[in-house]
Amino acid sequence: MIRKLLLLLEGGVLLAGLLLAFFVWQQNSALTQPLNVPAGYVMEVPAGATPGGVLNRLESEGVLHGAFWLRLYWRFNLSGQALHSGEYQLNPGATAKDMLVLWQRGDVVQYSLTLVEGWNFRQVRAALAKQVKLEQSITNLTDAQVMERIGQAGVFPEGLFFPDTYRYVRGMSDIDLLKQAFARLAAVLDEEWQQRDADLPYKQAYDALIMASMIEKETGVPQERGQIAGVFVRRLQQGMQLQTDPTVIYGLGERYTGKLTRAHLREATPYNTYVIAGMPPTPIAMVGREAIHAALHPVDGKSLYFVARGDGSHVFSDDLDAHNQAVREFQLKRRADYRSSPAPVPAVQ
Repeated sequence: MIRKLLLLLEGGVLLAGLLLAFFVWQQNSALTQPLNVPAGYVMEVPAGATPGGVLNRLESEGVLHGAFWLRLYWRFNLSGQALHSGEYQLNPGATAKDMLVLWQRGDVVQYSLTLVEGWNFRQVRAALAKQVKLEQSITNLTDAQVMERIGQAGVFPEGLFFPDTYRYVRGMSDIDLLKQAFARLAAVLDEEWQQRDADLPYKQAYDALIMASMIEKETGVPQERGQIAGVFVRRLQQGMQLQTDPTVIYGLGERYTGKLTRAHLREATPYNTYVIAGMPPTPIAMVGREAIHAALHPVDGKSLYFVARGDGSHVFSDDLDAHNQAVREFQLKRRADYRSSPAPVPAVQ
């Protein structure tokens, strides 16, 4: 009797060993199989998808086989591991194990969008609309409705988004990126405001942002930002009009076609600093940290005027006679390659 029991036990152990070996072999075969994907294959994992559901789908599409064994591997080795939604890029030669490692790390494909210093909100919206991998939710909304969607009802959007490169994954929306850019601008502005110079003609940080936007549009030469801020601040302190062309252009909106006329300079708009006293009511563009810093740390001096040389830089003058002389030299006799902003830097080959 005992001998029979021992034989049965030995048989059971042998069978268990064979089953375990079969299990290990099947799972290893499933894990090491090369996936049937073309170059640059992108696999989408929708929000709420489960590993089992995605594996079954990939098996039905012929990308892999042995989905059952891969599901078991995930259950016993990665239990509790969330499957991040998004896109995963797989290349020829990648194995099923490689794919599971990507899932484990949440290594989804990322895209990027760069918002540029000096852009207005209309340009920001146009750039967002071109991102085909970004969920488009504001296409038919007004600017006011967009601000409501980001939790800023009644706030004018111009200048309130920070120019930077933002990364996103499939499934994110244009509102998600705008929220990031809004929060980033608020943080940078607050940081710089806390370290501002004394005796500036600003009642609040928003005033400094308005000033920074004019500086941003007036020059792309880094070392001039503080000088231009100094001119604008001194003019404000002395009760002079700012008389800066970018504000006039902004006030014209889409009516501006590239040429500023005398009639434009006389036209009464809330943004025409040749007509109004002080600064315009809102920023006129997005600004970088450097422009904000310049607005809060203007360079000391006596200059009250500046005029573009034509190479992107400016001539600064202390009095009107010197300014008029600079205007005659650099504006009335413009060179053929005249530029009001610096020439673009050639791309590195």
